[in-house]
Amino acid sequence: MSSTPTAKLPLHNVKVLDFGQYIAGPATAMILGDLGATVVHVDPPGGTMWKSPANATLNRNKLIVSLDLKSEEGLERARELVAEADIVIENFRPGKMAALGLDPAELRKQYPELITVSIPGFASADEERRELRAYESIIAASSGVFTDMGLNRVLMGVNPSFSPLPLASAYGATIAASAAVLALQARERNGLGDQIEVPLASAVMEGLCYNSIRIENLPDRYLTQREREISRRRIEGLPMNVSYEELQELLDPFYRSYLCKDGRMFYVVCPSHKNHARRCLQTLGIYDELVAEGLSEEDDTYKPTSEWSSDVSLGVYPLPKFWADKIAARMKEVFLTRTAKEWERIFGRNKFPGAPQRWLQEWINDDHAETSGLMIDVEDPEFGTMIQPGPVAWLEESGEAALSPTPRRWVDYSTALHAFKRIRTKLPRVADPADRSGWLEGVRILDLCNVIAGPHSVSYLTRFGAEVIKLDPASPRYDAWNTVIFGLSHMRGKRSALIEMTTPEGREAFDELVRSVDVIVWNAPDNQIRAMGLDADSLARINPDAVFCKLDCFSGVRRGPRTDYVGYDDVVQATTGIMLRFGGSMSEPEEHAHVGTIDVMCGFAGTVAIGAALYQQLKVGVTGRARTSLCANSGLLQVPFCYDYTGRGLFDEPSGRHVNGYDALTRFYYTASGDWLLLSAYEGDVEKLAAVPEFAGFAEVPREEREAFLSEIFANDTSDYWIGTLRGHDIAAAVCDNIDALRAKHTREPDGTPGIDRGSYSFSVCADHPSGHVVTQLDCIGVRPARGRVILPKPAEKYGASTRQVLRELGYDDARIDEMIAAGAISESWSREYLPS
Repeated sequence: MSSTPTAKLPLHNVKVLDFGQYIAGPATAMILGDLGATVVHVDPPGGTMWKSPANATLNRNKLIVSLDLKSEEGLERARELVAEADIVIENFRPGKMAALGLDPAELRKQYPELITVSIPGFASADEERRELRAYESIIAASSGVFTDMGLNRVLMGVNPSFSPLPLASAYGATIAASAAVLALQARERNGLGDQIEVPLASAVMEGLCYNSIRIENLPDRYLTQREREISRRRIEGLPMNVSYEELQELLDPFYRSYLCKDGRMFYVVCPSHKNHARRCLQTLGIYDELVAEGLSEEDDTYKPTSEWSSDVSLGVYPLPKFWADKIAARMKEVFLTRTAKEWERIFGRNKFPGAPQRWLQEWINDDHAETSGLMIDVEDPEFGTMIQPGPVAWLEESGEAALSPTPRRWVDYSTALHAFKRIRTKLPRVADPADRSGWLEGVRILDLCNVIAGPHSVSYLTRFGAEVIKLDPASPRYDAWNTVIFGLSHMRGKRSALIEMTTPEGREAFDELVRSVDVIVWNAPDNQIRAMGLDADSLARINPDAVFCKLDCFSGVRRGPRTDYVGYDDVVQATTGIMLRFGGSMSEPEEHAHVGTIDVMCGFAGTVAIGAALYQQLKVGVTGRARTSLCANSGLLQVPFCYDYTGRGLFDEPSGRHVNGYDALTRFYYTASGDWLLLSAYEGDVEKLAAVPEFAGFAEVPREEREAFLSEIFANDTSDYWIGTLRGHDIAAAVCDNIDALRAKHTREPDGTPGIDRGSYSFSVCADHPSGHVVTQLDCIGVRPARGRVILPKPAEKYGASTRQVLRELGYDDARIDEMIAAGAISESWSREYLPS
């Protein structure tokens, strides 16, 4: 192997040809390039189609070549590059590459070892939408992103609500990159490539799967104050006009922002953990007085609430209004005694989650971000020294090399071709050309994760054939809202075992499980990993061939001052500026309300790292430790504006709850049918708009008057009329749909198939769900391979349902298992009811 630093990276000598434009395609190739792949990026003769400084980030580690694919010479050169590539990426609308003469299906007939990754806006099977100009905002509007911004926006009557975060492209990129590396490692087993489609609309729905699930007859204990207030107002016919200040009093005291001594807001996220809420109140110095006033903690919160000794239990979400108000009042007083920075250190060192509200500009230049490698310096040829987000996923042993990416470089065609030709691809003999196995069949995974990011990453892997054992403590650490409700999504396809690893018997069983698996996944700080003997040296003594994947909140490649602080999605939203952008000011921060804003994407990034580690193990025999973090993914989620350099303009991306879009050409307009239309146009579309009879003269309208001009006209007819009219003039527009409507329209009865042959959206209703509730949830539609098999995961079983079976497979007999249950070393259930009432 080469002695260059990149030779240590797991995808060293993998060749990627990137035809992508805008965000999703280039970002997918960027993730692979950060992991060591040699990437050639193809631009049209006029240069990139999206003029943005973000291209410096998206095209780092790439050689950029200009080819006119509409000419014979350009097409022939593209085919020569394809012939040398391992992976080809494109993100045009379905059929565009085929029309250019680069049909992925035909390319794979010629090169069966080739992996093609297509990332269209809408699925090729979506006859209604596949031909749309699928800009980021069009996908968001069509997928319910703007109309399902959470309970806060519903109560404030803000609907739809615009967000500049490129959710669809960020999710599409992490999912597409994971598919590429999983297909790549499968190719090392069978010698065969694959043709993969990752529709952006389907990808963003995967990110919203926790928002789109429907559970019939959900017990009242899981309803928050905000949900109860929405229901009350609807029943009584009252308007949704709650002020920001009134809204704060409907929030849980452990899930909200507090004003600090320095005028900065601090976000507390301690709602569901057995110890976090107690530690928080103890550290604030108000625990004892609240207990004296009657605040209690149930020994077993998984019993029906009718059997509780009190109406409240600290550490259970949501709290009753009486106690929520009382606790919040005292917490407000205490937070005013210190600065937000002081509270950050206090929370971090005492191991419970919270963070100051910061602007993105502050985060980009933050000491921890710089020290840890979450933000890196790149010497870009156009912008000079440029701060960019660090790698999204990496391996522990080689991550340092990823912190010094090569700046984007424009080269001639011969240089690009030579970069590919100097690398020789060696593949195993193809034993079965008709192989349709899943990419991970035969791979066994131990899942030690909690909450969302970690367990979701492993659940995603089950659809490709991985066998997963989900291991949790014999007694739960989190409340049922956090385990059972979320688990309906992230426990799919897994077997659940409950083993208390802190007992000698439980530790022995745990070690046996570790010896039996190929991959171990855990979202935990380093001190917990060391305590459980899963650090690199200790794991090597138990199972030297196991790939270990770590996901956490604040990690980068290097250690930083906040590396060991615990946290969740919400903490990172506060830390990296997402909440302040969404709310619009330091005095009114708001959670970007999708459950999967960062969490689920981090899970997909974890699978990128796992796939890269498995590939490296098969290719060169080196077992690596896979890594990602919530903070590492926040850079990709904000990539259009997450950079800094001398002379950079203002950080003025759209912010606040009243913003309707970017400008008059890309924003919401109210129509005569009583709904909102999202117009998505650019300056180059002005003449097209002016050619629409109703908009005659628009080209001469001053910029500052465009919004008023368009608003008055759009209000004169229905959204259906405008959609048909605008699309007839090749202008992008979409009605702001909502998730409930999409689920109602695209739900089917389960038939044992994953749904990848359907359109961009697909849900299944499970009437005989093990929970006893009728559950409707998203199908596994984000990744659509032509060769590899995608398996529909089984519904989430009850926690502990497979404890006995798992132990039997390890050689334990029933008598020994019964002894371990009696000793508290294992358990077969946390509760009588699947979903505690």
